[in-house]
Amino acid sequence: MESKDPETEIHPLKNEEGKAAAAAEGKGTAAPGAGGLPRKAGRLSRWRTAAFFLSLFLCLLVVFAFSFIIPCPVRPVSQKTWSRSYDNAATYPFLALADVDGDGVQDVLFAFQAAAGHLDHHRRSFNGSCPEAGLASPCAFVAAHSGTNGSTLWERPVGEDLLLMDCTLELTNTPACLLIGKPDFLAALDRRTGQALWQQVVDFGTNSTILSPLLKIPDINKDGVSDLLFFTSTGGKVTFLFCSGSDGRPIGASKVLHLPGCRGHLLHLTKSGALYVLFYSVTTVYAYSVEELFHMVLEDHHSTALKEDPHWELTIDRTTHQLSFLSTGEILSLAEVAKKAGASLLVARSGMLELVDGQRLGSMWVTDIPHIWREPVLGSFYPDEVDVLIESQVSPMRKKVLMVEGASGDIEWEVELLSQEDNPRAATLATADHRSAFLFWGLYPENTNGTGSSEEPRPWQPQKLYLFHPSLPNVLLEMSNSSEAIVAFEGVLFEHSRHACYVLLTGPQAGSPPGNVGLLKRKLKEDVASSRVIWLSRLAQDSDQNIRDRFYRMRYRSLR
Repeated sequence: MESKDPETEIHPLKNEEGKAAAAAEGKGTAAPGAGGLPRKAGRLSRWRTAAFFLSLFLCLLVVFAFSFIIPCPVRPVSQKTWSRSYDNAATYPFLALADVDGDGVQDVLFAFQAAAGHLDHHRRSFNGSCPEAGLASPCAFVAAHSGTNGSTLWERPVGEDLLLMDCTLELTNTPACLLIGKPDFLAALDRRTGQALWQQVVDFGTNSTILSPLLKIPDINKDGVSDLLFFTSTGGKVTFLFCSGSDGRPIGASKVLHLPGCRGHLLHLTKSGALYVLFYSVTTVYAYSVEELFHMVLEDHHSTALKEDPHWELTIDRTTHQLSFLSTGEILSLAEVAKKAGASLLVARSGMLELVDGQRLGSMWVTDIPHIWREPVLGSFYPDEVDVLIESQVSPMRKKVLMVEGASGDIEWEVELLSQEDNPRAATLATADHRSAFLFWGLYPENTNGTGSSEEPRPWQPQKLYLFHPSLPNVLLEMSNSSEAIVAFEGVLFEHSRHACYVLLTGPQAGSPPGNVGLLKRKLKEDVASSRVIWLSRLAQDSDQNIRDRFYRMRYRSLR
């Protein structure tokens, strides 16, 4: 340590510079090429800089090309509202929403009955009339209208009369509409073009009633396409028939079940993967496995797509095929609360609502609700729950709208409205807060705040549409009204998680004298902006405009 130069310890960098200078002097006689190394390094650095800027230029050029030169896909601009009308026509209570033209916007499919001279005031000319299709006039048509502007995508005559239409199925990888009509036929249309995929003559029997819905079942004839099962009712007998989904041909012969007073049916999937058809009459629920029904048609079948659930087989009465529930009274409807295996079953009776475990078949709760009027509507009063909207009849011209909690059966909210017999069924739209907006029809009694009055709706008064959201339980929004007879009503998101609208189908129904049939789409926000706020209980800090603004800013979400 003592031998070190003190100057070096104090100024180490200065010492290194001195050494470098001395080394440079000592190498004055080095080879000529040695002194060129710094110049080569400088050239390399310039090349690297040039390469960097060239790469940057190419990247910017690509971005420019994709942003301005190559056009982006044109997003369809949806009209806020549109309407279409058909003269000298009558309509059916079938209304379906599906993306027909592949533009990402839901389109509207419906059916009507008209003579050869019917006219849609906003349609272009379409080929096809009753005589051209070999049908007597008037005949039944199916039409698809664009969800963006209501223009006619396709329209075609399908039969003399239409008994059932279901546009939710997919056959041979093709989205299809299944039709049952007269003269007795079963047909499948390509939902995108309206062209027939196949059509079969099927004998439904004299004076028979087609039971809705038509059921899609697993492939039982092993041709790679899901098959179909439908039911007809005549007196106390229910006839069923399996048909191929690929061409509509019957699979085996039709068979008969003795189910007096059958009103409807439901296809239910258990957690073990077994399919059961639940039939309900006035007071009784019957259960048959699809495997058993197919065995009745083809006794020697060896299908592996069908099976039975051991627990269900122990619960079903083997003699009568009946299921026993806690609730009693006239059965109005039977529904699943979710589209999944083992989903709970909701039984609506004239004076009770019961939720049944869809796998164990035990009662989860029973709630007394006098004079239930029609089939319940499912939605979410609480976030991420399945709750139930019920309409019950208070008097011939008055009704209650009630919200029943799905988890407990408790009544969480209610309001009383004046009503008419032709009030359509309610609808729901899922909102971004994982609850639902509820849409229902009626007439709010002005002078009673919903607490009861002798006020009755006069025949000329139009029915009005009301919007309710659980985040504002003290408020109703009174929106549009309709003086026409409403045949079908749906709430729908026309685009994924946006463009919340409702669709109305109005006019005389098939079998009545023809008149004007109207199809209307309205954007919900447009009605919200001009709506009237009804306070069920007043909050001083809120104004009517604040309420409208909150509903106007409400966001919606798609469930699929």
